Amino acid sequence: MLSSNELNKLIGGCVLNDRECQKRIYNSFYSYGMAICDRYTVDREDAIEIFNDGFLKIFKEIHRYQPAYDDELNSFKGWLRRIMINTAIDHHRKYHKNSFKVELDSAMIFLPSEEENAFDRISYDEIIQAIRELSPAYRTVLNMFIVDGFSHEEIANQLAIAVGTSKSNLSKARQQLQKILKKDHKILRTKNAG
Repeated sequence: MLSSNELNKLIGGCVLNDRECQKRIYNSFYSYGMAICDRYTVDREDAIEIFNDGFLKIFKEIHRYQPAYDDELNSFKGWLRRIMINTAIDHHRKYHKNSFKVELDSAMIFLPSEEENAFDRISYDEIIQAIRELSPAYRTVLNMFIVDGFSHEEIANQLAIAVGTSKSNLSKARQQLQKILKKDHKILRTKNAG
């Protein structure tokens, strides 16, 4: 990872459109940015598209970047994170035009009655894969609220939906995610036992 001084010099180079500085920042924050984009997409190709679109915005607007606090590295990561999230939201608006406004009240969610405490054994990759199985509306609200810390009011403003829709989609996303994780974990247990 870059030091604060290195990052500061690279940002200065990016302001001057120095391709080598842009390449170093892109490569240095690739894993961090892709982890954000992966949470908002179903497949890797969409995540890469969002990531690259986000970096185009970063390089276009880097002259406006001002550290929010003393820790230059974490400040930049926060700025990058916000851009990637907004780019993912823009991507979903473009390709899933009305999916955020639909409340699926009629969707039936059946959870198994037996209670398992297996969630401690679920890996990060299994959770990300389960999140990818959610509908775009559920996936986006879940990520924005739980992972990225947005309030329901902020989510409603970003997605142009009602606060109640945000709350409803979060509740249903949690239920659906729990169902997916329990189902997938049972399949894994059965394969390991056989």
